[in-house]
Amino acid sequence: MTLAGLMFSAALGLAVLGAARRILLWCRGRRAPVSFLSSLLTIPKRYMHDVHDVVVRDKRAARMHIFAAGGFVACCVLIVLVHVLGIQTRVFIYALLFTSAFMAVGAVLAFLRRWRSRAARLSSGPYNILPFALAGFAGFYGLETLALTGQIPASTWATPVGLLIIAAGLFGTVFMVPGLTIGPMRHAFAGAVHLAFHPRQQRFEGKPSVALAPLDLEADKLGTETPEDFTWRQLLSFDACVQCGRCESVCPAFAAGAPLNPKKLIFDLWETSASDPIASDYAGSPTQEPSGPIRLTGSKEDGLIAQDTLWACTTCRACVEECPMLIEHVDAVIDIRRFETLEKGATPEKAAAVLENTAQTDTVSGRPPSARLDWASDLNLPMAHATRTFDVLLWLGDSAFELRGQQTLRALIKVLGAAHVDFAVLGEEELDVGDVCRRLGDEAGFQRLATANIETLKQYQFNTIVTNDPHVLNSLKNDYPAMGGHYDVLHHTAFAEQLITGNKLTLRASQSREITFHDPCYLGRYNGEFDAPRRLLEALGATITEMERSRESSFCCGWGGGAVFTDVPSQSRIPDLRMQQAKDTGACLVAAACPNCTVMLEGTPGARLDVADVIELVAEAIDQSADNQGTNERAAA
Repeated sequence: MTLAGLMFSAALGLAVLGAARRILLWCRGRRAPVSFLSSLLTIPKRYMHDVHDVVVRDKRAARMHIFAAGGFVACCVLIVLVHVLGIQTRVFIYALLFTSAFMAVGAVLAFLRRWRSRAARLSSGPYNILPFALAGFAGFYGLETLALTGQIPASTWATPVGLLIIAAGLFGTVFMVPGLTIGPMRHAFAGAVHLAFHPRQQRFEGKPSVALAPLDLEADKLGTETPEDFTWRQLLSFDACVQCGRCESVCPAFAAGAPLNPKKLIFDLWETSASDPIASDYAGSPTQEPSGPIRLTGSKEDGLIAQDTLWACTTCRACVEECPMLIEHVDAVIDIRRFETLEKGATPEKAAAVLENTAQTDTVSGRPPSARLDWASDLNLPMAHATRTFDVLLWLGDSAFELRGQQTLRALIKVLGAAHVDFAVLGEEELDVGDVCRRLGDEAGFQRLATANIETLKQYQFNTIVTNDPHVLNSLKNDYPAMGGHYDVLHHTAFAEQLITGNKLTLRASQSREITFHDPCYLGRYNGEFDAPRRLLEALGATITEMERSRESSFCCGWGGGAVFTDVPSQSRIPDLRMQQAKDTGACLVAAACPNCTVMLEGTPGARLDVADVIELVAEAIDQSADNQGTNERAAA
């Protein structure tokens, strides 16, 4: 066995021991059943497809990853064949020379990426050593392999230069190979295993995977208090974090200067669970000083996760969408919130008042359900209890208690009437869907409301539920099935588009303006609806100018996750940042598709663009079409 083979074998043994230690750390979490063998076999496909799809969004990072990671994996396989097993065929030797050079290119790209100011969000510490470790590894094994061809005399290794190469190779080997399981490169091992045992397997099956798992309200403990309360799959996912900082770069709370950095949050959750000495090397973007720490059992004496950090999250899932390791940040936040709310009663004051309102009145606003139709006394809306059977159930939501939301609902009802849709409303039978309760950690409140709504809906026969609120859409469509409620739920923009394509609704181009569309988080990232609102705007003749942050990368309005109620201090307001992004497009109007987004964007101070729900623009076009038709009929007479 060559010197390279001995060195690599020893390093590989240390890596195996490190892997065993990591597995024991993951197993501290709660049990979560899996099929081990079949899950492990999914790693190659998930790595090459799902991870690559995210990594490739950053072209420079993708190129670096292909050369560095791809070269390293190929080198390791060939080193085992050539230097450990002694299969020194010409093909393997030259293949190893090529992959060593390939990896060396990756070292250069890693150096350029890490030492540019644009990569300030990357963690430093031992990660800054990575380019040199890659170079030392590639250089030593490349030259050692070249020596097998006879082009480098064996006596070269006894010279000062040779000893220096051996030292660099030893450094690179120790950093890269045992480092996969006990060092800063541990995310490579943890990440691969995480792909196999991901907490949300549906993400790899082409199915929506945004529903929160129901909490067993009979359990001894509700929510997550200690690291051991997470499942072992979640602990594994925290360990898989590569600290690339992509999540913090898209987080609206972090951008606004709130004390939340999703990267630091995941890092801290792992540090708490593992007491990993490598964790002290974190050197990412800073967070603001916390106030009122949450004490996770087993954490530092002064606490690890601050109250403001926990409650600043808008649950927009931008971090989840951007994470190349597919970590579920939002699930961890909700798990901890559940314990804080249900076990400790430590919900922020304004949010606690909202939960109290909901408990007493079954509505977030605190208004009684009997007042849900006060604004619509002139509309003579068809009531579900009167007809019992109808095609569409219109879910009004909390918009019915707000003047701005009522304006959108009137427009939606006008569209339904123009298309002669057979619809009905529940009136006072409609309770809040429980979205706010669930996001604030009040799982008991959510389950109570969901159960009551499901029992109400059993009384009626209908085909589709239509709503103007993406949060209602998400609850009814994704969260209710686990509670026994299975419904066909459509957002009002998707339903309006169906009416047009089905020739039930005719629009004339009425918008020659330049419009920018704001993608609501719970409509886009949560439910994958990006096109219907845009197609409606195009049908109206509008020119759509996209914001820099749009579609999957859309920037939150700041309402979601109960953040509008938790009111965590920040340097600026999230909706103000979003409005500025809209103004930067040069458009004259922001089209929204969520009543909460509309309120948040219209609430920005100073000069701002006009804001309108897409369905309001559709209703305007119906009015104009009717006016034009009346004019034509009078002219013909």
